[in-house]
Amino acid sequence: MANIFDLFKQISSGESAKSLPVEYIVVGLGNPGRDYENTRHNAGFLTIDHIAEKCGVKIDRARFKALTASASIGGKGVLLMKPQTFMNLSGDAVGEAARFYKVQPENIIVISDDLNLDVGRLRIRKSGSAGGQKGLNDIIEKLGTENIPRVRVGVGKKPHPDFDIKDWVLSNFTKEENAVLKALYDKAYLGVEKIVAGDVDAAMQICNGK
Repeated sequence: MANIFDLFKQISSGESAKSLPVEYIVVGLGNPGRDYENTRHNAGFLTIDHIAEKCGVKIDRARFKALTASASIGGKGVLLMKPQTFMNLSGDAVGEAARFYKVQPENIIVISDDLNLDVGRLRIRKSGSAGGQKGLNDIIEKLGTENIPRVRVGVGKKPHPDFDIKDWVLSNFTKEENAVLKALYDKAYLGVEKIVAGDVDAAMQICNGK
């Protein structure tokens, strides 16, 4: 439980963020609705909720087909986003916000699930293909570039090859997996903080190891 000094610090951070110009957009990918809250496909939502908590804000303002919050990370104004378009149309929300704030793709950080990483693993990349992640793919298509930093959150491989991929990504994390993920969120925040500071290489060093 946070002490009174931590609470004052969070309140102060949230208030100061409102006066900062938005230089970065951090997007957590997932599907809206209670049915999807703890599913593997919502690892992006779960991670960005923790980042918002660290910043002393709540992602609850409806804008740009998303829930948003203004935050300060490393002294820079950041828009935190949870697109409400459903995963496959995430680019609609991100594109609207990027155009409004005139944020370039290299200043948009996308947090998403990754089936090729074990639960508890992170991977940061400066750019590249979507790797089969449909929300990230839609963002790449709508922005017209692969030069988008991304934080991939491991959600584990299918338990066996014949397991339906849709059923797997929409399955819930176990209690044990949730405990592992909670230990991972602070590291993800540090990675985002380094990217916002302009040091993607340092972010990769923090997050890409075992």
